[in-house]
Amino acid sequence: MTMVVTQPCIGCKDKACLVVCPVECFYTNEDEPMVYIDPDECIDCGACVPECPTEAIFYEDDVPEQWHRFIELNATKAKECPSAHE
Repeated sequence: MTMVVTQPCIGCKDKACLVVCPVECFYTNEDEPMVYIDPDECIDCGACVPECPTEAIFYEDDVPEQWHRFIELNATKAKECPSAHE
């Protein structure tokens, strides 16, 4: 299981979640409307969840049905973003 960033993050990019991530598994770039979690790097600690001001981060098994497409989107987009962590 992994953490997944979902639709409420679009346009936010507050980045408070990035600061608390012990493995720096969040990725973004200036052209993206949100941040993404690399599922291969995420350790499922959940530290990012309480820091998210839009309540956009869920454990993969708890992603609301209407946002299931974000599971694959995080995996794909995290790999496409530059290797620099914010």
